[in-house]
Amino acid sequence: MAAHRPRLVNLEVLPVPSGDAVPEVLPALRRMLDGDGPALLPVPAADDREIRRLTGALHPGEPVDDGIGLVVATSGTTGTPKGAQLTAAALRASGDATHERLGGPGSWLLALPAHHIAGLQVLLRGLLAGTGPVVIDVADGFDPGRLPAAVAAMPAGRRYTSLVPTQLIKALDDPAAVAALAGLDAILLGGAATPAPVLRRARDAGITVVRTYGMSETCGGCVYDGVPLAGTTVRVDAQSRVWLGGATLARGYRGLPDHPAFAEPGWFRTDDAGELTDGVLRILGRLDEAVTTGGLTVVPQVVEAVLLEHPAVRECAVIGLPDPRLGQRVAVVVVPEAGASPTLDELRTWTSASLDVTAAPRALYVVPALPLRGPGKVDRRALVARFS
Repeated sequence: MAAHRPRLVNLEVLPVPSGDAVPEVLPALRRMLDGDGPALLPVPAADDREIRRLTGALHPGEPVDDGIGLVVATSGTTGTPKGAQLTAAALRASGDATHERLGGPGSWLLALPAHHIAGLQVLLRGLLAGTGPVVIDVADGFDPGRLPAAVAAMPAGRRYTSLVPTQLIKALDDPAAVAALAGLDAILLGGAATPAPVLRRARDAGITVVRTYGMSETCGGCVYDGVPLAGTTVRVDAQSRVWLGGATLARGYRGLPDHPAFAEPGWFRTDDAGELTDGVLRILGRLDEAVTTGGLTVVPQVVEAVLLEHPAVRECAVIGLPDPRLGQRVAVVVVPEAGASPTLDELRTWTSASLDVTAAPRALYVVPALPLRGPGKVDRRALVARFS
């Protein structure tokens, strides 16, 4: 029997470039998957400020637990990144379960930053399938006009990509991009809730969209269209909090062995509220983003789902702003459809037709775009700071 080769025990920085240079990281990722390399901390190669932020918090060069393959920074809501410690076995389980659910291994189009978990998983799934990625450079933003050429460059066989909802919204306004996406076998859509009208438009155009739910702590998406992947376990407790477990679970946070999110062995405590019906999970919203107004609780994502059905609303975010009488008042920040000018009265009436009047917004702000943090998540803290 061959002697066991000890792994390196220090965490090493992996600078991840953008565009055509992305494949340069594939050999290091392959060694990591095979258990032959050090644990890696992916950072954006061209962003010195972010490198300093991540390395300052996650301490590369210092020891890491044996078996850890990647330490992936969470986008988080506190401003201080945490490092989800992912094993090579968990990453392999995630990739294999994804290919099983989608109908088999295939080639992958990368249209996300490759240092975040969703982009990293595009690269890792391609390695597991034995295919190299086709890359769209998103360093200066996502341009749907690049999709037709990128999809055409993908090899024959099954073809996939991962997008966030804001990217799909942009692509749906470009007929050539729509045709390109319709030629793919599946598009994994995650990072944030997807408006129902966007899903309908995509599916009516022949695009195969698979909604994903998960986070860095679960190697990315682990629930597809509400159904857990093979090896993933889900439960919802009496407070409607979602818990995730199974083969893709991280081994805690780097340097935070007693973090309460991993306090129960084998489970990750999310900050999401959900419903589990006949094995199908429905996410209601984040528990830590709920708005308390006049002593009642309003879940922003529930209100957003209603408002996004309004014909004048393209994108929106519901937030709670300080109010001397109510504690918080419900406000909505809207990106309108082209040429539309929604009014507060219209949106209050629209919301009240489906939800209790408490959920109807009391303030409206119109913006050209919503601020984002991480890949595709609305930065609600920035909106609260801007409009308080």
